[in-house]
Amino acid sequence: MLTPILVIIHVIASLMLILFILLHAGRGGGVSEMFGGGMQTQAMGSTVMEKNLDRITIVTAIVFTGTTILLAFRLS
Repeated sequence: MLTPILVIIHVIASLMLILFILLHAGRGGGVSEMFGGGMQTQAMGSTVMEKNLDRITIVTAIVFTGTTILLAFRLS
């Protein structure tokens, strides 16, 4: 009964994780430059948006890891 719900959460977490990782800045750019904060990133380090994106990505990665482990135990 719980397995279909875990699979749905796992798929959503994996898609969100892909999206959040692609939004991160590479050598330059990313989400902060997309919204006009490119100069702030170079002058002052990470912007608030980049820090929040980091936090959201970490939480999503933890959810993804948790569902992976639960599904592995559930299906074995």
